[in-house]
Amino acid sequence: MPTTLKWPLITKENPKSLIAESYKGLRTNIDFSRLDAKVKSIIVTSATLGEGKSTTVANLAIAYAETGRSVLIIDGDLRNPAMHRIFNISNNIGLSNVLFDKDDLSKAIQSTRTLNLSVMTSGAVPPNPSEILGSKRMEALMEEVKSEYDLVILDTPPLLPFTDAQVATPLCEGVVMVIKAGGASRKDIVKATASLEFVGAHVLGAVLNQASRKTLSTAYHEEQ
Repeated sequence: MPTTLKWPLITKENPKSLIAESYKGLRTNIDFSRLDAKVKSIIVTSATLGEGKSTTVANLAIAYAETGRSVLIIDGDLRNPAMHRIFNISNNIGLSNVLFDKDDLSKAIQSTRTLNLSVMTSGAVPPNPSEILGSKRMEALMEEVKSEYDLVILDTPPLLPFTDAQVATPLCEGVVMVIKAGGASRKDIVKATASLEFVGAHVLGAVLNQASRKTLSTAYHEEQ
């Protein structure tokens, strides 16, 4: 089994904490982001590296699964996959295996210790990630899993270094961007948002990650 990393699944480990409540609040905001229909599939990305998007994916998925909805995480970050390490599960068979080797989809989906939550890891890292996410096979796979799960969350690489998230936007109904406090610059965030708007992505919102109370207070007063 892979080595467990110290990335907290705080929604599972400390469900009454303020951070866990924030993920539940994000879940509620996503649910109410569209009045015409339920959101069934989400891309989670970031502007730059190291913003905490994969941790956000994992905790948001747990928050959804604990409401009784069936949730599938797909690790679409085929450049720097993390889900197998976060959940301490095997990465022998995953997304790339299904798309290239045509392994059965059921072999690539693993259950987790959270009821209602499953994960499809990345599988072997391929040489052409953006082409894979934009392929017809990927489109067909997404349609299949969306018919089987209440919610599918696709983790993708950050926007500015790579085009993968842009290419994948037609696969999902909305995009959530993770922003680390003190991480990406405002210029980079604006540029990343513009790249999503350019491809017609429906941006559901942004998550301010690892923000201190002082940071939030400063941001509030700057907007007054």
